Amino acid sequence: MASRTQTKFQRHLPSSQAGFTLVEIMVGLAIGMLATLIVMQVFTVFEAQKRTTTGAGDAQTNGNIALYTIARDLKQAGFALMPTSLPTINSPLKCAALIVDGVADASVPNRVFPIAITNGAASDTIRIRYGDSDTGGNPLTIVKMGPSVNLPTANDAETGDSYGCTKGSRTLVLSQDGLSCSLSTASDVTAASGVIPGYVTLTDASVAAGGANVSCLGNWSEITYAVNNGNLERNGDPVLEGIVNLQAQYGISAAGKVKTNPDFNTVVAWVDPDAVSGFDAPSVANRIRIKAVRIAVIARNARKETKDPATGLCNTTVSCTALNDPAATGLCAWAGSASSPAPAVDLSASDPDWACYRYRVFETVIPLRNVIWSKEQL
Repeated sequence: MASRTQTKFQRHLPSSQAGFTLVEIMVGLAIGMLATLIVMQVFTVFEAQKRTTTGAGDAQTNGNIALYTIARDLKQAGFALMPTSLPTINSPLKCAALIVDGVADASVPNRVFPIAITNGAASDTIRIRYGDSDTGGNPLTIVKMGPSVNLPTANDAETGDSYGCTKGSRTLVLSQDGLSCSLSTASDVTAASGVIPGYVTLTDASVAAGGANVSCLGNWSEITYAVNNGNLERNGDPVLEGIVNLQAQYGISAAGKVKTNPDFNTVVAWVDPDAVSGFDAPSVANRIRIKAVRIAVIARNARKETKDPATGLCNTTVSCTALNDPAATGLCAWAGSASSPAPAVDLSASDPDWACYRYRVFETVIPLRNVIWSKEQL
């Protein structure tokens, strides 16, 4: 009897159930998909902000380094070309005709001048020249040229003293009238000993003669900065990426000033190196008016910020206050004026979507101190 009752009782127990219904599963999936969508949206926004911030930081870093790199060399421009205080010796900065290693130099200004800016169609090119002589290019007067009893070859320049000259040093010979000069190398230097005078053996003695002066410049550097394919190049080698434009102008003093004028070294205008200003091929008289260089380096965030071009573009050639200029093709290098217009920056030539990026402009003025210190001989 007991077993029958137990069997009957067990037969009517409700069956056990587990899991979710189809409706519950669909509701859960919908909530999960909504949460995932929100998370991904937030992630996308913050990732875009992070890339913008990182790109802007990279552009700022690269622009600062580019500006420092160029400025460092510009501060050395013309070193070892400083003339002596003797009024009888001219400044090599006034040299009109130059021979480099036996070949006439057709560059204007010539390759002995400390700075040369080429006004490019989109970006400018800056060429800087300087030496590293420990004695600052101290000029030695040539007594006579060989051959003679104590001067074996026609390229031996007797100087009496070989102070500041070493074998392999770049040499600059300046004629007595200061109008001609030659740039070559000291293939050998012989110090004075007994009856044998000191002399410098030149690889080229085109301008060398009695009464001329020879200076040993040490290692002579000719450095070219340019922008190509979004990189700042130094002598053709990329050194920094993200640099899209380089602009430079000469800072010039007033025409007709002589060295006795107190404002002889005062910059009165900034000019592009073009035919309008006459500084694309400056004469000797205009060369010695160049007292400083103003440069602008433009760095760009590699990430395109928007599909639509920015509005409120500036007029680059007059001032940076004239906004919404439909003819604008680039950024403002700096604020210009009617008398000293800022250089025109054209970024549209290399990228029609140039206005869809973020940029940083870095600008500074570098006085050509080695030119300014040559005042007494200019």
